[in-house]
Amino acid sequence: MHPRVFAIVTAFLLGALGLGALAVTDWVPTAGPGGGRVAPAVAGAVVAASASPTGDPAVWTRSTLRNKLMTEMAATDPGVALADLDKITKAKPYTVRFCHPIAHELGHTAVKRYNYDFAKVLSFPHDTCASGYLHGAVEEMLAASTDPAADLLKLCQPQMTGPCVHGTGHGTMFVTKQNVAAARDLCSKYASQSRIITCSEGLFMQLFGPDEEDENAKANLPADKLASEPLYPCPEQPALFQSACYFYAPTFYLSSHDYPDHPEVYAQALKWCLNAQATGGAGDCSRGVGSRTMKYNLDREDWVGQQCASAADAWQRKSCVDGMVSYYTVNYTDSGAAGRLCAKLTTEEIARDCRSSARLSGSLD
Repeated sequence: MHPRVFAIVTAFLLGALGLGALAVTDWVPTAGPGGGRVAPAVAGAVVAASASPTGDPAVWTRSTLRNKLMTEMAATDPGVALADLDKITKAKPYTVRFCHPIAHELGHTAVKRYNYDFAKVLSFPHDTCASGYLHGAVEEMLAASTDPAADLLKLCQPQMTGPCVHGTGHGTMFVTKQNVAAARDLCSKYASQSRIITCSEGLFMQLFGPDEEDENAKANLPADKLASEPLYPCPEQPALFQSACYFYAPTFYLSSHDYPDHPEVYAQALKWCLNAQATGGAGDCSRGVGSRTMKYNLDREDWVGQQCASAADAWQRKSCVDGMVSYYTVNYTDSGAAGRLCAKLTTEEIARDCRSSARLSGSLD
């Protein structure tokens, strides 16, 4: 073939192939840095979810949110990171599932950053994610202490606020390497029963749910003990420690039954709590179910109420509602939080129990 004719034929074939490629290419209007379209996605290729205009991912995971906030805190200070965490959890309620352990880690890191100056660490607003930052800071302070039994009593002075004392309960489990009896002994150093109970709440929260989204940090409870006593180790605890144990036990039940993919386990957990009737812990356990169900489903309040409504007995439905109201008001700290929650509940009995739990007027619609 003459070279000139060959060139013309080749150009024609290449043009035809190009048009064919256009016909089978799946063009996706993905915005580039300047707002224009970027390269197309060839058929069969996976297109990544677009990030938001701020560079944040469309859906947060524990690791992506943790990495963002740790980087942010390193570049600024804990106050900036905690404010951003609060903003994100309010905008994306599902992140509450893992915001508390992230806040714990921010607290640990802040203590190291400020050379164990606890007053400096707490100088930043820190009540977001149920005071997780404070809990982590207390854990780190006690873990580094040469005399945790003495320092446990000093850390929260002079205010001795509930969240701080609760944080020392978390710290006792760090110090004792998850030894419940030894941690109990440390909590018992407090002079008043109320502070011992508050400390025990942190202790058992740490036992049953050290980090709900981290498989490597799940509670390590012996299978043989759980087989013979479903609510182990709560029945064997001293009376002063039983209430907190039963309240946080559902955290382990729900995580070990894969609650994200099996929503039916919330109602099952209420039935499981009935195992504690003989030892008087069924009410505390049911409150715990209500609290955790709300924590994991903050963006569908009425559905949470329906899970409480599934309980067979009125006393258990009320206990479950007490728990859901408790967590909702801990997460949304403004004075109108409980009223907003109750107004969203469509089951009449559950809405009435909600108003009662929140000490609201029974005449509210």
